[in-house]
Amino acid sequence: MKVHEYQAKDILESYGVAMQPGRVARTVDEAVEAAEAMAEQGSTMFVVKAQIHAGGRGKGGGVKLAKSIDEVRTHADNILGMDLVTHQTGPEGQKVRTLLIADAVDIAQEYYVGVTLDRQTSMDAIMVSTEGGVEIETVAAETPEKIKKAFIDPTIGLRAFQARRLAFGLGLEGQAFKETVQFIMALYDAYANSDATLAEINPLVRTEDGAIVAVDAKINLDDNALFRHKDLAALRDVNEEDALEVKASEHDLNYIRLDGNVGCMVNGAGLAMATMDVIKLAGGEPANFLDVGGSASAETVEAGFRIILEDPNVEAILVNIFGGIVRCDRVANGVVQAAKNVDIDVPLIVRLQGTNAEEGQQILKESGLPIETAILLKEAADKVTQALGASQAA
Repeated sequence: MKVHEYQAKDILESYGVAMQPGRVARTVDEAVEAAEAMAEQGSTMFVVKAQIHAGGRGKGGGVKLAKSIDEVRTHADNILGMDLVTHQTGPEGQKVRTLLIADAVDIAQEYYVGVTLDRQTSMDAIMVSTEGGVEIETVAAETPEKIKKAFIDPTIGLRAFQARRLAFGLGLEGQAFKETVQFIMALYDAYANSDATLAEINPLVRTEDGAIVAVDAKINLDDNALFRHKDLAALRDVNEEDALEVKASEHDLNYIRLDGNVGCMVNGAGLAMATMDVIKLAGGEPANFLDVGGSASAETVEAGFRIILEDPNVEAILVNIFGGIVRCDRVANGVVQAAKNVDIDVPLIVRLQGTNAEEGQQILKESGLPIETAILLKEAADKVTQALGASQAA
């Protein structure tokens, strides 16, 4: 689960990570009030930052420096409500509903610090670089020697000598070195204890007076661990998520919208991935990943159909169910019931294999509904592409 920058900063600050001061605003007046309150504490310049779940906000016009309260009002008025387009939002952009009014920082040097799981070593990896403010993927591709890493044994945790080695790798010394060691230790503590999959500071800043502070923060939380963190689960902002993905989650369906034209309904993540691969090999393009789970009841199948068909790009649907936990005849009855309740106006191909597969196929054939059946996965994918070709020709 993604959270906003201001939420990530609150999480990290609770673990002692040094953060750039700031206040949240959801209206222009609140933005002005935030700046005025900060001015009373000595702030003279401010940064008005759009809060959306995407990077590249500055390049899209979502981050502005304000040298006065009047400029805060102007920037807040321009940014709030805008559809902010970045390289991570797509051309449609994302509507800005919240701002962070932050204290401007005198920057002497920018750095990058990030923590995530390295799946090759099955250990957490901490990465630092002197190329702060630049996307870490760009640094890795163009100047990989500027990235320093430390791998954390999960049975031991981050050791102080590793944090010191990383701080040395940034070329720091004196008080800045000490603060960076503390910063890295606190960042990893926050990452581990919040069950995050990513904690990223870009940039981490050394100020003109030598202080170390984060001026941006990103945290992704593990959805599967949110039952341990009710307070963090409450930070979810459904306005930042795809509407169909939100609707699917309400039915306990695992759905991710893609760019293709073949709607997929499968039980099991591995089978879903294989199904999408075979569709592509047959010349089609998956419109979604949809795992209805092991039970695949009539209710979940119907909900799945409704969600798939809300995507206007869908021109055909492939249902691929393996009857392991669930019987195929039960799934077939669910498909028939759902097809009668939902106006399915695109070709529907159903493949059932496993327990009571023959009975399930017979139910589909005798339903009187325009449902194509298949036994082999390749056969199902070929029927989908043939249906697409027929509809496009028509």
